[in-house]
Formats: sequence, C-alpha cells, structure tokens
Amino acid sequence: MRKLLVVLLVALFSLSLFAAGEGEAADTSKAQYTIKYATGDPPDVLTASAHADAVMFKNYVEARSGGRIKVEIYPANELGSEREQLEGVQLGSIQMCNVSEGTVGIFFPEILALSVPYAFRTYTEAWAVADSPYMKNLMGKMVKDTGIRCLDVNQNGFRNFSNNVRPVRTPADMKGLKIRTMEHRGHMAMVNELGANAVPIAWGELYSALQQKVVDGQENPPSLVQAMKFYEVQKYYTLDGHIYSIDFTFINNKFYNSLPADLRQIVYEGADISGTIHKSLETYVSNVTAVGALIEEGMEVYTPSAEEIAQFQQATQGPVMEWIKNEIDPKWVNDFMKTIETVKKGLVAPSGTEPGNGFVIQQ
Repeated sequence: MRKLLVVLLVALFSLSLFAAGEGEAADTSKAQYTIKYATGDPPDVLTASAHADAVMFKNYVEARSGGRIKVEIYPANELGSEREQLEGVQLGSIQMCNVSEGTVGIFFPEILALSVPYAFRTYTEAWAVADSPYMKNLMGKMVKDTGIRCLDVNQNGFRNFSNNVRPVRTPADMKGLKIRTMEHRGHMAMVNELGANAVPIAWGELYSALQQKVVDGQENPPSLVQAMKFYEVQKYYTLDGHIYSIDFTFINNKFYNSLPADLRQIVYEGADISGTIHKSLETYVSNVTAVGALIEEGMEVYTPSAEEIAQFQQATQGPVMEWIKNEIDPKWVNDFMKTIETVKKGLVAPSGTEPGNGFVIQQ
C-alpha cells in the first residue's frame, strides 16, 4: 500500500512538472515575488496531506513561473497556530496558508453554515458540494468581508470521536466526557448537545493536552489521528463521521491582485492542481491505510450501525442547525442543506449498484 502511494505521488509530481514545461526545479534566485506558505501539518508528504499539497504547489508555481515566484513552506505551525496563520494572511505578513474550517469561523462567521452534523453520507456528496455554486458564493462573500481569498476548497476528511475512557457506540456513551474541539462554535455546540463537554484547544497543544488528561478525547479524521500519533494517548475511536472537515487554501487578496495576470493564473492553477493530491492523499490515507494502522497501534475502533448513527443525528442535527441560524443569516444554512439534497439526487446510482464512491460512512 505504501509503495502504491509513493507511485501516486511521483506520478502527480511528474504531471505538475510536465504541465509547467520544466524538467527540473526552477531557479528562484532572482524571484520577483515570494510566497510564505504556512501549514499546521508535519513535513511528511506521505501522511500529511496539507504538506504534500504545499510541496506540489511550490514545485508547480516555481517551475511554471520560470522562477519569478519563490514559495517558502513553513510546516508544523512554524509561523504560529492556525489562527495566527490566517491572521497573518489577512494582514499580509504571510501570503498563503492551509487551515481548517474551525479557524475560519473566527474571521468569517458564515462558515458556521458548513458545520451541520451528520449532513453527508459519502465523500462523493461532500466533494460535489465543495465544487458547487453555493461554495463559490460563500467564498466570494468571505473575500469581500475579510480580504482573504480562497484558492482551493479541500478536505481533512470525516471527523470521528476518540477518547481514553470508554468505547462510544451511542450518544449516551458521550455523557460527561471532556472532548477537545477546534475553536469552532458549531463543533462545540454539537459536542455539548451529546452531553459531553467541549473544550477548545489549539492544534499544536492537543497531544500534550491528551497526554496530561486535560481532556478525555478529541475528534479528527483517521489520517490526522495517525499523523499526530494520538493513538499513543487515546484508546477508543468511533467512526461516526459527524462532520465532513474542510481544509482551505487561502491567499492574501491584495497580494494576489498585485501579481501580473499570468502569475495570478499560475497561482490559481497551482492551488487547483495541488488540491488534487491533497484530496487523493487524504482519502487514501483516511480510508485505506489509517484505520488499519490505528488498530495495529492498539486502538479499539468501532463502526456504528445505521441505527446508531441515526441516534447521533437525531440528538444533534436539529438543535445545532437552529443554533447556527441564530448566529448567522439562516439563508446560508438553508441553502447548504438544499445543495446537499440536490447533490444526493444527482448521485443516485443505477439499480443494483452502491451509491457514492464506496467511501461510505453510514452503512
């Protein structure tokens, strides 16, 4: 499996250079523009999808621009927490970052509309919504309101609960657990509706918080649980898929508009192409290798039944949706749910086949 992933990475990397018309790294010694690109992922292209995304972006943009653009990658929160990274992009001290939707809500409350729990069944549905006019309209409002432009909507994957106290099979099992969430009020509301206690903790501080039992558990996709070695400090993992977690590639809009038209196009294309490897790697690791690796590391992994998922959905979806509508214009929530329903109708498989792309959270 690992060899297959390496082949995929090499093939996509070669494709980016071929598209750029270059066979080797461009000379950036006389670069006219420098992009500081910050991420929270560790610098591992085989398991950290945001870092692999950034590496692909760097190689494509530097090659395609003939060295006119130099991209400096700062992984593992070197330039600060996700919140500090996005703040830096807004201020212009950092040109680009790749952050999750939890951080975005601090700067752009309307992103809360995407945090309706148990809204998606499959990756195929989520990808279709990410590429929809709804998402383009939402990101258009964001750049107007904040000066932060979205270059690519990508993914962390489906988020699941882990803890170090007991197996979680139904909402009743969540009662009283202290669960770390992002600084995302929608996620916090969901956890609290389940009878647990949501505790926002910065990403870079999470491992030590779990190790020191500041919190009992957390919620993240399998790939991140593996990449951050949370299996060392967590015992139980439940594949409930409560939120489809989005990663965004952002750029300072003033910087973007300051680029010549041909370089703006290269930057835009680079983010789109590198997003392909982000999505492919995240899906591959989350769904093919990470869960098995977590089991091998000693975690007890549980897949809820459809009936159990329905219990989680009933306990959270309605109340959280109403809470979000009190925080932002309800139109964004209503249109989000309408878009999902439209997508589901368009993804109905022929009779006798399975729906979606096979990465089904609810069986």
